[in-house]
Amino acid sequence: MMPPDTPFLARRQEVLHVEDLALPELALAFGTPCHVYSHAALRANLRAFQAALGAHPAGARGLVCYAVKANSNLAILNLFARMGAGFDIVSGGELARVLAAGGDAGKVVFSGVGKSRAEIRAALAADILCFNVESAAELERINEIAGTLGKRAPISLRVNPDVDPRTHPYIATGLETAKFGVPIGAALALYEHAARLPHIRIEGVDCHIGSQILDCAPFREALERLLVLLDALEKHGIPVKHLDLGGGLGVAYRQDEVAPEISACLTPLLDRLEDRKLNLILEPGRRLTAQAGLLLTRVEYLKPGESVNFAIVDAAMNDLLRPALYGAWHEIVAVTQKKGTPAAIYDVVGPICESGDFLGQKRALAIEPDDLLAILSTGAYGMAMSSNYNTRPRAMEIMVRGDAAHVIRRREETADLYALERLLPARSPSVPFSGLTVETDKNIASHEQTC
Repeated sequence: MMPPDTPFLARRQEVLHVEDLALPELALAFGTPCHVYSHAALRANLRAFQAALGAHPAGARGLVCYAVKANSNLAILNLFARMGAGFDIVSGGELARVLAAGGDAGKVVFSGVGKSRAEIRAALAADILCFNVESAAELERINEIAGTLGKRAPISLRVNPDVDPRTHPYIATGLETAKFGVPIGAALALYEHAARLPHIRIEGVDCHIGSQILDCAPFREALERLLVLLDALEKHGIPVKHLDLGGGLGVAYRQDEVAPEISACLTPLLDRLEDRKLNLILEPGRRLTAQAGLLLTRVEYLKPGESVNFAIVDAAMNDLLRPALYGAWHEIVAVTQKKGTPAAIYDVVGPICESGDFLGQKRALAIEPDDLLAILSTGAYGMAMSSNYNTRPRAMEIMVRGDAAHVIRRREETADLYALERLLPARSPSVPFSGLTVETDKNIASHEQTC
């Protein structure tokens, strides 16, 4: 059984395929673990948002800005850029990725509560579309830096409407207790202050209430509160050009979950905006990539126990952190369905030395050692949150397009993981420490010769 909205996955003669390629062929060619994405699914997901906007008068000037944090692989960014998408970034590194992937800086919005001076300068130099400002202190910093560059910075305030998105508390960002955004009650005064700053240009209003939202009601509630703010801004002579409603629309990770249709969720919002001359920005991330990807892994050992049976696989929490971090559920299926192999209940775990290193618990699987498993719906916050914990090289990423497979990120080698590290010199200098010495590759090599 597969979760809904994964039409790029199909079984043919009991073997799971991504588009037209069998997963055992990919495992044989590229090894495991590896992240596998469907080109067709990525395209279809972005097109669904673009079509929903284009079909409505209020969305005709809309822009879909993909939330890069969900999956920042250059090939995915390039695909979305070629389809006309903009990008929602939360760091200078993400801006660099977008530009390297051919993205248009004029379609980039910069969110995040801790923008550094260097990041603000880089974004201003690139002429991004807008900063989503999250505090009064950030507004002052942007104004100051824009002044030194002889620019006026385009901004919107990220308004926190205190709406409960009814999701996991770690990914609920619109409550009054969240670190994100400006409280809606303080927004008007801060907009008035921004209008007086010489190096600020007010462009819009922004809001993002959370992630993995499966009920459209919180979006409607947030919009109603934003409309009150928009009316107040107009009365105070502060016009805005765009309304950024953020992202957060969820996907069905479980068989019994139902994700709202994109058009069904957007249409009531667009109806409320039909009489307002606003450009609309949306920032979907998970909804574009999550179900377009899976993590392919191989069973190393089966370890039966009195109370728990373990299926120990070659993927681990460093490859997919969500189950350990959030208790998140991902469907796990055998790549090849075998007749005659009895099913058992397993905790699917990795080799990392942590009890929290699990990818799924209490799963009914008919498997044997060396079998392949597919962990589904991992295209968002899978590779993006991966790490090298336990000195484990991160997995390869593969894009399937029809019957062709493209390596879009090579598998890391162990030597890659410590290539930036340096040994200490064999003998410490006998003189007292008098300041910071910056070691270059040349004098490091000299130290190493004395070892």
